Amino acid sequence: MKILLTHGYFLFEDPKEREIMRPYPPLGMLYVAAWLEQNGWENTVFDSTFSTPDSLFDYLTTHKPDYLLIYVNLMTRLNVLRLMEFVRSREELSHTKIVLGGPEVRYHAGNFLDHHADYLVVGEGEETACELITALEAADTTRIPHIPGLVYKDETGNAVFTPERTKIRDLDSLPFPARDKIDLHQYLKTWETHHGKSTLSVSTMRGCPYTCKWCSRAVYGLSYRRRSPEKVTEELLFLKNHYNPGAVWFVDDVFTISHKWLTAFRDEVQKRDAVIPFECITRADRMNETVIQLLKESGCFRVWIGAESGSQQVIDRMDRRVDVNQVRDMIILARKYGLEAGTFIMLGYPGETETDIEETIHHLKTSCPDHFTITVAYPIRGTELYQEVETLQTETHEWTTSTDRDIDFVRTYPKKYYKWAVRRVVNEVNFHKIRLLHPAYSLAGAGMKTRSVVARFFMWWIRTRSGERTNPLTYDQT
Repeated sequence: MKILLTHGYFLFEDPKEREIMRPYPPLGMLYVAAWLEQNGWENTVFDSTFSTPDSLFDYLTTHKPDYLLIYVNLMTRLNVLRLMEFVRSREELSHTKIVLGGPEVRYHAGNFLDHHADYLVVGEGEETACELITALEAADTTRIPHIPGLVYKDETGNAVFTPERTKIRDLDSLPFPARDKIDLHQYLKTWETHHGKSTLSVSTMRGCPYTCKWCSRAVYGLSYRRRSPEKVTEELLFLKNHYNPGAVWFVDDVFTISHKWLTAFRDEVQKRDAVIPFECITRADRMNETVIQLLKESGCFRVWIGAESGSQQVIDRMDRRVDVNQVRDMIILARKYGLEAGTFIMLGYPGETETDIEETIHHLKTSCPDHFTITVAYPIRGTELYQEVETLQTETHEWTTSTDRDIDFVRTYPKKYYKWAVRRVVNEVNFHKIRLLHPAYSLAGAGMKTRSVVARFFMWWIRTRSGERTNPLTYDQT
């Protein structure tokens, strides 16, 4: 009996990732692989990150797995559909059961079942995948309706959703991700080549108790569960002794959510000589001077502080529940204490106006983070944002050839406006940063300012040609 896990992400197909070259191992899939192994089910992982579709197809036809477990997210859906189509087209793989898991399956269950998936694992995958394989190997299909967290088709072709699985309470019961099943050194080498130091990812928690409307909670739901500081430190020691990474990226949504946990973590990594430089994400309302000091003493060199906008009205529409002034203060304070500070910006949120975008520029100039990233808002199925704009979508996309990133909706301005808005923000803020560092700014600074002015002109041109639309959604502005 052969179990194969894969994920269908190919770095060479991702132009943005090829530009930044910051790949991370597929932790979620490696957790499932480790859990299966711990429970007696040997398995193999085909990590497609540095590979090609043809190599994966060749591997499948050579090894002929009995069970193919595929992690699928928004980015990999189209590749996974192509992978399933390939499996179903090959006679030598006709016996292979296809099991999908990951954040994309919950709200697209019917479509995946119609496109060759045998079973879908909804929510956390470790226990469900293990129980499913146990039942199938015992040829006892009567167990399957009683396995929580599954979706499958019954004899009549109707989709059956079993009850939601109870989330794993004790995350310390999870084995470490099965990093030994992939070529981890390829990740380390890529980071060293492009950034001068290697980096690995680590998860200390699952879920997030906050209610941001654009954020998907398809896997872990609205929850907060955490591994103990002792267990996390044990994993850091393992990584330090076996791979000696130059840095760690904590993938948690809000790393400093518990100050008590953070204090215990600081004490533990110092006591056991497990400090590894790391970066993490958090919220401004879960930071203060003491927290920043704890982060530094734990090894943090960069903290990402979420805001998404410099306009309080937009932040409130997102249900971010944070004060933009506090975000600015924490970015400034983190930098004052010697940490690098990063932040995330989202343009094109429903109801956002050009005034809000200018407030975002002011916000970035005032706080002056070392790093910032910008995306144009898109609605992910299952989120509150998707529900709000579902009737305002401007195009109908074919599910098999598009993803949620392709969805556009009636915004304050036309879609092409936001291409220029992104250019305006990036160049105006970077010009400001250059002038702070070099008051007699360089030719590069002059170029940035020119691009900012040009972008603002086209924003104005598009806005006036189209007529500034009123917000298609009604919000309480009081």
